[in-house]
Formats: sequence, C-alpha cells, structure tokens
Amino acid sequence: MQLVEDPEEMQAVGLRLTQGGASSVLVPTMGALHPGHLFLIQKARQEGAPVIVSVYVNPLQFGPGEDLAAYPRTTKADVQACEAAGVDLLFAPRTLYADDHSTYVGEEVLSSGRCGRSRPGHFRGVATVVVKLLNLTQAAAAVFGWKDAQQLSVIRRVVRDLALPVRIVPVEIQRDRDGLAWSSRNRYLSTEQRNRAAAFPRILEEAARRPDGCVWAAVELNKRPGFRVDYVEEVDGRVCGAIWIDEVRLIDNFPCAS
Repeated sequence: MQLVEDPEEMQAVGLRLTQGGASSVLVPTMGALHPGHLFLIQKARQEGAPVIVSVYVNPLQFGPGEDLAAYPRTTKADVQACEAAGVDLLFAPRTLYADDHSTYVGEEVLSSGRCGRSRPGHFRGVATVVVKLLNLTQAAAAVFGWKDAQQLSVIRRVVRDLALPVRIVPVEIQRDRDGLAWSSRNRYLSTEQRNRAAAFPRILEEAARRPDGCVWAAVELNKRPGFRVDYVEEVDGRVCGAIWIDEVRLIDNFPCAS
C-alpha cells in the first residue's frame, strides 16, 4: 500500500493513474476507521479499480464548540486497517488548506434542514473538502454510506450541479450487534450511554414501518432518559433522526416500508 501525505503528490499520482487508464475509486473518511468504513472499502474494491482511502479530519465541517480537538485520531491503526483491507493508496494529508484559504463550495437547498439547521456551515465544509479530494485523487467513483443520508444527498447534488466526472456509489448502513450504526463518535459513549443508545435505531426502524412514524418516534425518543431530540423527519423515503444522548450527538436513518 502506498502512503501519500502531500496533496501535490496525491494529485500527480491521481493524474498518472487516469492517464494510464486506471481510474481509481475513492473512500473519503475522517479516520478512526471501524467496520462500517471497512465495508465501504470492500464495496470500493468490487469496482475493480485502484482503491484510494483518504483520512483527514476536516476542520471546515466543525462549528464553534464542536468536537474538532477531541475527534478521535488513530493514524497507526488506520494504516494497519487499510493495509489489511487491500487498499492501494492511503492519502493522509496534514492539511488541505492554505493559511489564507478563502474559497468554499456551498449547496443551498438540500443542506438547509436537519443537520444543516443545527450545524450551520457543516455542509459547506463537507462539500468543499469532497470536491478538493476528488480533484486531488482524480477518482472516477467515490463511495459514501447511507448513514449520513443528508451528506449523501448534498454530495450527489454538488457532483451533478458542478458536472464533476465522478460516479457516487451509495452503500447501506452497517450496524453493530446492538443495532447501533457504526460511527467514530460511538467511541464517546460510556457503557451506560451505549446501552441507552441502542433504543435509538430500534425506534427509528419501527417508525419507518408506521404511517405516523416521525411523530411517534419523536414522542418515544423524548421519553428516554438523557435523550434530547434534534429532529425526526422523513426525507426521500427514509426516516432520518438525530439525537443527543447527554453530550453525544448521534444520527441514523432507515428506509420506509413500501
């Protein structure tokens, strides 16, 4: 596996791959890799092209008071996981932005509700870093999980509207044994909080089967000790929710029953 840290070197490698007819597939991550990420890598390998995994904790998508400094960074373990998963190239830049960086990518419709409402500027940061990663890697495809359904929708719209020559590959949510969607932020949960958190996916899954699902789920979630509901909404045929469990914020979603 090749490890690249310099953005200019990454772009040179990406251009060589493209010019040589070996277009790559990108799996963008913020590191702290878990089985959900490894499933994305597995899906990327099925594309039959060189697999690039990016590991970068993107400061632009964290707002004031959010967990940028505390976000888990497990570089050594991430390198080992990528090697074991058959990744061809790991792109782990120290930074992607010049000190006087002043250019951003903004999507203004799909990013305006749900997480965009409670995390102003978050999706501008996401769109900016994804476009930059696509430019640097020259990937022909990029793999994203359904776990952040709004992010997936925003990225699809950005790719369409900017006519980027990349195919977005969506992958269904992967879950731990207790039903909780795999997430790097699950590391923040204590054992007791984790036990309580298992009710979150169960309630959303039931809501996805009910005609009054979102209203019912909000009521049920608010009954749980230490839960604070950010939103429960049906969007594009999925029941999407975000909650706080004490100080930890979790998101999840389920496709609605037909």
